[in-house]
Amino acid sequence: MEATASLNSIPMSVRKMRLVVDLIRGKQVGQALGILEYSKQEAAIWLKKNLLSAIANWEYKTDGLESADEYNLVISEIFADGGAQIKRFRPAPHGRAHRIRKHSCHITIKVSNAKPLPTEGNEEPTVATTTTEAQTVQA
Repeated sequence: MEATASLNSIPMSVRKMRLVVDLIRGKQVGQALGILEYSKQEAAIWLKKNLLSAIANWEYKTDGLESADEYNLVISEIFADGGAQIKRFRPAPHGRAHRIRKHSCHITIKVSNAKPLPTEGNEEPTVATTTTEAQTVQA
């Protein structure tokens, strides 16, 4: 099972956010939370908040019957995208003005369980073939 959480319009540049995102990509949730807890970057605060939200979403999808600790949740996908820029002007010499761009970003985290849930089972998808396909294969 997979759960998603996203945060939009974080007042930070994407470049700074991606430095921390790359540290936790593909890690187990407990290990990622430990990395974010002791990271000095401000991006770690935003990522920790979003990761905890993704874990809560996963538990909600299981109707609150399963705990995230038992199923070894893994960060299956995480990415940071650029958001809107706020444009401001700053006074410059000789009556000019310089443009200042304040960047923002969006982050999305998907977590999935390494161990299958009891409700998921080992069901394999069945492939339905029509008789015409079977006849053309034999010919």
